[in-house]
Amino acid sequence: MKDTEKGADLTTAIKSLPLIIGTKSFDWGKQYITGRQVRDLVNASEEVELFLAIKKPWEDELILDEDKVDLARPGIEKFFFKDILLLTINDKKYKWYEQYITGKQLKVLAQIPIEDALYLSIKKPWENELVENETSVDLARPGIEHFFSKEVDREVVIIVNGKPRTWNKRKISFEEVVSLAEGNANNEQKAYTVTYLKGPKQNPEGEMAKGDIVFVTDKMIFNATPTDKS
Repeated sequence: MKDTEKGADLTTAIKSLPLIIGTKSFDWGKQYITGRQVRDLVNASEEVELFLAIKKPWEDELILDEDKVDLARPGIEKFFFKDILLLTINDKKYKWYEQYITGKQLKVLAQIPIEDALYLSIKKPWENELVENETSVDLARPGIEHFFSKEVDREVVIIVNGKPRTWNKRKISFEEVVSLAEGNANNEQKAYTVTYLKGPKQNPEGEMAKGDIVFVTDKMIFNATPTDKS
C-alpha cells in the first residue's frame, strides 16, 4: 500500500523468523509452521517423533504433523527428534524414547503396583526373565520387547474393629471383613455397615456393601457395625 500524497511505501515487509531443528538453524517466512513442514525441512524419517523444546522443569511438547507452532513468540523455537522404541506390557502397546528402561519405569508406565512381579517374555523353551525394579532392559535390541506382570500376595496387618488381623491377599471382600469382625458373615438376623480408612490409591476410603471387594494395604482400618434387621 502506498500513501499517494507523500509517496511513501507503507507496505510492511514480511520478516523471516528463525528456528532451530536439531543443531541446524533455519529461517521461515511465515508466522506459523506445522509439524509436517518442520519434518520436510530436514527430510525427517517417519520412524521418529518431533518435539518442541520447553524450558525445564516443564516437559518437551510432542508436535504432530497437523500441529501449528507460532514462531513469532519471544525467543527462538527449538525442535528435535526422538527415536520411537515400541514395547508391550500385558498385551498393551507403549512408546519409549530412551534405549533403556527400568522395571520401576515399566510399572509406572503401565500403572502396575510396584510390588507386583514383572517379567520379560522369552521365546520358548527358554524361561521368562524376571525384571526387578532397578533392572535396566535394552529396548534397542532386535524386535519388540514384551513384558507381563503377575500379582504377588504379601502378608499385611489390617485393623478390624480396633483389632489387628493378619491378611495375605491383595483384596478383601465385604463378607471377609464381617467374618473377621464377627466370626459369622452369614448371620441372617443382622445387617452390617462396613467402612474403611487408610486404603491404597485404588480405594483410599469409603463404604462397602454386600458383594463389594477392595484392595488392601498394610495398617488399613476397617469398621464393621452390626445392625439388627427390622
